[in-house]
Amino acid sequence: MSRIFPAVLPPALLSKKYHSIPTWLEGAEGATPPAPEEKMTQSKYPVGWDQQRVRRVLDHYEAQSDEEAVAEDEAAYEGTTHTMMEVPVDLVPLVRELIAKRSAE
Repeated sequence: MSRIFPAVLPPALLSKKYHSIPTWLEGAEGATPPAPEEKMTQSKYPVGWDQQRVRRVLDHYEAQSDEEAVAEDEAAYEGTTHTMMEVPVDLVPLVRELIAKRSAE
């Protein structure tokens, strides 16, 4: 099943580096993959997260049926304290900045 995980995972785990195409696949023909020693060997988790917590979240979503996943996604849109909206990519940094300022208040 292919689906986007909701915001229960911290932003650091959902960052571009986890979802991007490796740079060795891009660019000139004949590019070679990075040497094994260049690969990340130690996982770094955000504050309050560890391998066990990540595994629990992943197990939860992997065990969901399609119907349960749809119900959870639909419920996210019914909340009264948050909203979902489409934001142009070039405005995302500004929106994040506004949210950070408000969270700091």
